[in-house]
Amino acid sequence: MQKLLQNLHEAIQTGQPVCYTALVETRGSTPQKAGATMLVYPDGSQSGTLGGGCVEAEVKRRALRLLDQGETELMTFQLDSNYGWDDGLICGGRMKMLVDPVRPGDDVAYFRRLIDHVSTGAGCTEAIVIDAEKSGGGHVADRFLLDADGKVITSRQASREPANPTAIQPDILPSSLAEHLRPLKRRPRPYVEHGVSYLPVLPRCRLLIVGAGHVGQMVAQLAADVDFDVWVVDDREEYCNADRFPRAKRLIVAPIDSALSGLEVDPHTYCLIVTRGHNHDEEALYHLADTSAAYVGMIGSRRKIKLIFDDLISEGISTESLSRVHAPLGFDIGSQTVPEIAISIVAELIADRNLGGIPPQYQRESLVSELAEPTSNGCSELPR
Repeated sequence: MQKLLQNLHEAIQTGQPVCYTALVETRGSTPQKAGATMLVYPDGSQSGTLGGGCVEAEVKRRALRLLDQGETELMTFQLDSNYGWDDGLICGGRMKMLVDPVRPGDDVAYFRRLIDHVSTGAGCTEAIVIDAEKSGGGHVADRFLLDADGKVITSRQASREPANPTAIQPDILPSSLAEHLRPLKRRPRPYVEHGVSYLPVLPRCRLLIVGAGHVGQMVAQLAADVDFDVWVVDDREEYCNADRFPRAKRLIVAPIDSALSGLEVDPHTYCLIVTRGHNHDEEALYHLADTSAAYVGMIGSRRKIKLIFDDLISEGISTESLSRVHAPLGFDIGSQTVPEIAISIVAELIADRNLGGIPPQYQRESLVSELAEPTSNGCSELPR
């Protein structure tokens, strides 16, 4: 989404015509789900995808015509013999598309507010009227942008009347808009209620990776792909640098103790401890265990984890805080290599973020409960 909006911003800035298309409703089996977006340029090129095949080709064809006409349209495709035979999509599904051309001279206030708001990472919801009779107001293809609190930030009317971000006209607001808006903190998927399609842009979470070794590097790459804003902490500049972490939002090269002391960690922050050694892991957990972080995880053998827990309890960290720590971390998928370990870790992060916690079948009892038991000397460390 961010990349597509960046491309849209560039088109607006340079005065290049472009058609914004979005999949606003699906029923049955479809090659793509609601929320997918695509830009279509006058030369037929595109950014993003609506699922490919005959449907996407038809949307592009119609988008190019609407770029000439300057009209917004809501298109419906039934995946039958008309759309999908050549692509094996004969499944009876239905796809409803918004096709919204943006031309030089058009009012682009809505798009600017959308781009600016998404860039903050705060999250928002696009509400698009797809059935004016059911929605209780507005016109088909009217668009409304709502912030995380449900406040309407701006609107874009299909009739192309100028939008006023500070004074939304009450008569164009669907009466059911606020009633059916789902809180972003529940991370809802796109849905349709009473003739309105709701397309949430979920708040971005920060992933703080302490340790820039091989596992940290691979986790950072995967996490950025699934919409985490990655921060990396390490005391070695030869590891913690933009060449190894090109998509990191922030790189902090400093001793772990000073780097984490006072660092902003809030309920939207996920913390991952994957340093190169026992002492660094313990130092990092000392600073992170008592924070309000959404998730704190630490890599290592069961023996090492219990030793660290025991040390931190003696330093005043509560067993309650340590019981929240995911250690060993990552889903048990028989990981052996660094990429496999990273996949297991990121899968756990996604589950905790999207589901509000680790699914019961993947939960482990905290090793805090085993501190009174003798530890074994036969455990090996996971690769760094």
